Amino acid sequence: MSRRNRAILSAWQKQLLDELRSLARERPDEVRIIQKAQLDADGDAILRIRLHTTDIPRSPTGLKLRDDEEFIVRIRPSLFVPPIVEVDHTRFLGFPHVLQGQRLCIYLDPSREWQPSNGIAGFLTRLWDWLTDATGGVFDPSTAMYHAVGGVLHHTEGTPTIVVREPGPSKQHQIAWLIERSVHRYDLTYSTDSAGHRTPVISLASTLPFGATSSFALFLTLLDDPFLDRAEGRPPRVLPQSPAFLMSLLANAVRSSDNTDQYFVLAIPHPAGGPHHLLGGRLPAATANALRQIAKKHGTAVNLDPAKINADIPIEWCNMSDERQEVTTRRDNNRPVNGFQGKTVHVLGCGGLGSWIAEFIARAGASTITVCDPGTVTGGLLVRQNYTEDDIGHAKAQALAARLGDIRDDLTVLVAEGYVPDDRASFLAADVVIDATVSHSITAYLDALADTERKALIAQVATDASSGTLGIVNVCAPGATFTPSELDDHAGHSVLAEGGLELYHPLWQEVADDDELIPTRGCSVPTFHGSAADLAAVAAILVSLIGAHLQQAEAAASGTHLIALPHAAAGPRHHFLLAKTNAPG
Repeated sequence: MSRRNRAILSAWQKQLLDELRSLARERPDEVRIIQKAQLDADGDAILRIRLHTTDIPRSPTGLKLRDDEEFIVRIRPSLFVPPIVEVDHTRFLGFPHVLQGQRLCIYLDPSREWQPSNGIAGFLTRLWDWLTDATGGVFDPSTAMYHAVGGVLHHTEGTPTIVVREPGPSKQHQIAWLIERSVHRYDLTYSTDSAGHRTPVISLASTLPFGATSSFALFLTLLDDPFLDRAEGRPPRVLPQSPAFLMSLLANAVRSSDNTDQYFVLAIPHPAGGPHHLLGGRLPAATANALRQIAKKHGTAVNLDPAKINADIPIEWCNMSDERQEVTTRRDNNRPVNGFQGKTVHVLGCGGLGSWIAEFIARAGASTITVCDPGTVTGGLLVRQNYTEDDIGHAKAQALAARLGDIRDDLTVLVAEGYVPDDRASFLAADVVIDATVSHSITAYLDALADTERKALIAQVATDASSGTLGIVNVCAPGATFTPSELDDHAGHSVLAEGGLELYHPLWQEVADDDELIPTRGCSVPTFHGSAADLAAVAAILVSLIGAHLQQAEAAASGTHLIALPHAAAGPRHHFLLAKTNAPG
């Protein structure tokens, strides 16, 4: 390396290179530096190493390695980014976790897997482990990162994210519509009565192991020769795909307005089978205008030679938020809140607990949420309730309903006037009723409902007055032969008689004067202490506990959960009192 290059290497690059040279001297039979590091225009130090891989166990389904393999290592100037490892051949093309045909994805999640403190030895160990898994056939091709397009995530700055929730496509060539939600988001739909950007969805016959490119002409070339077989003197493995792609673009461009971008979606078969990988792109308005002129003059069946298209014409790629059920697993999968998925929920009281509980249930996948609260949002409530400055002066239930509607498009949010829904039948038919009012009259109303034929699980929640760090939920499952108030009385007698549960005694004792606060001067109703952090945490725990009961379906148990946040006074953090099948007494 020249003296000039040495002078501009970062301290991190110098450290790793020194460690690599030392390691190569100690283990010359295992690792060798066969080309010294050179800095490129981006400041990356690039060198070539050779690893002796004979001792790695082989599997018939694994990656085929030679006895010695050479790798190109790219060391970034910063320790926050792990080194990149590539090969200069195509023998690994199409193998899981090989990006763009030549880059090895040895760090799927660098923030967790890359440890700079381990230095170059840690990097080489990671590479060796990757090779061992690859040759052993351990990688699951169905989950391999961007395996269908064989490259890094494609995104062009300034393009919107395309949200896909509908299954499909169902045909090789299909028309969809992109509905503009904002400059940042378009939604893809196959609905024929939609109005938006007319967008062809084209199913390809092969994967794109080298990924996509930023050049329109080069992309067309890759469509016809996705494995670059021509470069190896072989005929392409698939029939030319660019003519059908271009014909579809021409047909749609001529039906769109002048000076508009032309979007398209590619459905790319996955090597492991199953649903296609979707890749969304667009041609800028200038290119789309040129296609319109060609279609108007020559028709849509014109044959354009990719080799004659200006190589500077760009093709742009959009972020795809692919949320189709067949390809997406919810991040809360198998968690207690899964019990709320598809459920109909009534939330009575939209205050310190209820406003947070409603949001957590909305995010958990409930189908319908009805909110009830006759109160109005005031500025002082923002300290601990789930509202914003713009909500001040609005009815609590209306403001919360608007917030819940913004969380999910497929959630139905209803507002019941007054304290409870007027429709007694729908109330009884709900999957769960959550009472967050701490109201004696509401409890009396629920007691009356509990004695009738009901589907609803009734859950009453509350916190303590002095700190807002305790939580209680009384769960009265369908079929229980006792009322919510009877369940609460039974729990109170049991807890007050248990010295080990002294932390929770205040939940059933009269509130002391010092336990409540007067929020404003004058005739202000005393209220409990508590912050948004306290109440959101208590609400989250109670939602998970209720969700666990819902997961039990018909076998759901009745009982009382007591919980305490970590900074509450000393005592058990969670205690459950299982109710008897007959009336507690």
